Amino acid sequence: MNYETVIGLEVHVQLKTAAKIFCSCPAGSGGEPNTRVCPVCLGLPGTLPVLNRKVVELAVRAGLALNCAVSGFSKFDRKNYFSPDLPKAYQISQYDRPLNDSGRLEISVDGEVKRIGITRAHLEEDAGKLVHFDDGWSGVDYNRAGIPLLEIVSEPDLRSPREAGEYLKELRSVMRYLGVSDCDMEKGSFRCDANISLRPSGAPELGVKAEIKNLNSFKAVERALEYEESRQRGMLERGETVLQETRLYNADLQRTSSMRSKEEAHDYRYFPDPDLVPVVLEQEWLEEQRRSLPELPLARLSRFRKEYGLPLHDAGVLTAERPLADYFEAAAAAVDSPKALSNWVMGELMGKLNEAGLAIEESPVPPGGLARLVSLVEQGKISGKIAKRVFAEIFESGGDPEEIVEEQGLLQISDRDELEAVVERVIGENPGPVGDFQSGKKAALGFLVGQVMKATGGQANPKLVNQLLHSRLS
Repeated sequence: MNYETVIGLEVHVQLKTAAKIFCSCPAGSGGEPNTRVCPVCLGLPGTLPVLNRKVVELAVRAGLALNCAVSGFSKFDRKNYFSPDLPKAYQISQYDRPLNDSGRLEISVDGEVKRIGITRAHLEEDAGKLVHFDDGWSGVDYNRAGIPLLEIVSEPDLRSPREAGEYLKELRSVMRYLGVSDCDMEKGSFRCDANISLRPSGAPELGVKAEIKNLNSFKAVERALEYEESRQRGMLERGETVLQETRLYNADLQRTSSMRSKEEAHDYRYFPDPDLVPVVLEQEWLEEQRRSLPELPLARLSRFRKEYGLPLHDAGVLTAERPLADYFEAAAAAVDSPKALSNWVMGELMGKLNEAGLAIEESPVPPGGLARLVSLVEQGKISGKIAKRVFAEIFESGGDPEEIVEEQGLLQISDRDELEAVVERVIGENPGPVGDFQSGKKAALGFLVGQVMKATGGQANPKLVNQLLHSRLS
């Protein structure tokens, strides 16, 4: 029997606020264990939570970008369960009246756009963190307790681990474009639980699902889903019953293992939080938030392809992060060849930034400087080899590319008579490669071009050198 894979994702996005969701404790990561806490986030008797307005603003921006129906009336609920890292023995979340409902996110898979439904995107507080020591003891750090989270729950519209990976990358990119979160998976500010089931192809009913926890990278999500997809298919083909359960992923073994049976909503005994008033939003304020949204990644990718004539790969790389897309657009305004600029940004610039451990916002080469350098190459004033040399100097010490080229005498040699003399000398000094070329070995021409470039310090016009060599040797 053929089986169809059905995947839904629950993503926890840590909102980028200075304070926690219901108190004034710092929300950032770090700090000595249990130093960023107060009676409110610890849930001590007699304390009252107060909602952080910035949390609502960021969550609304995310909901609008995900095409959600943002509710003018939402409320908070208590989700009751015991865990050592949950100081109150309940979590403040949203149950039947979430802030954001019924949205969608479009993703691109191999150039084709697919729409993934968003069930809801609701607010909740984070729990603390268990720390396990080598001697067998465990500790609890409550610094993270009360940090604001936006839980984004997708519809079961994903049909492969690859699609799940693309969905997560697009969702992360959207959140970063909005400034809603830094989405640092290593620090836990972008975490994912995955639900996966299999059903006979064409069947309307969903199969029995397993939820996979402990996924902290795009690669881990895809590998965990691939393993679970294979495990469930094997069980179904052997006539075994797949259990609804929560499973953990072991990245070292690249496999999942059973953790516990999956809880249902009634197990949490939700009820409205009596200490928090409902959230009421004015329509005019919502429209202001909508108008303030930036152009989002997929729309920008489409525009880059049309406006700049870039291939899908280039447009995808350049629009994945908003600062990189902004850098490219600033430079593209001053060049005639956006594709040549794209090659420089993705090649030399990103390579140097990665080596130096710098973000694009910290680039020592400003957009205008790179644009002028690319223009010098496109206009034939310097060769690509010289341009790389000039770029390295600008990256290390700053300066203007045109001034450096002029001061160091690096302008490309395009004088025909001057180059003919060099070509004649190179032909006379290399009878072997000359004979190879004339006997049909075309690759020998590359060697001869290299010798001319070497003799001129890389300043010869390579196109003219090729023409002169072809003419002379033919």
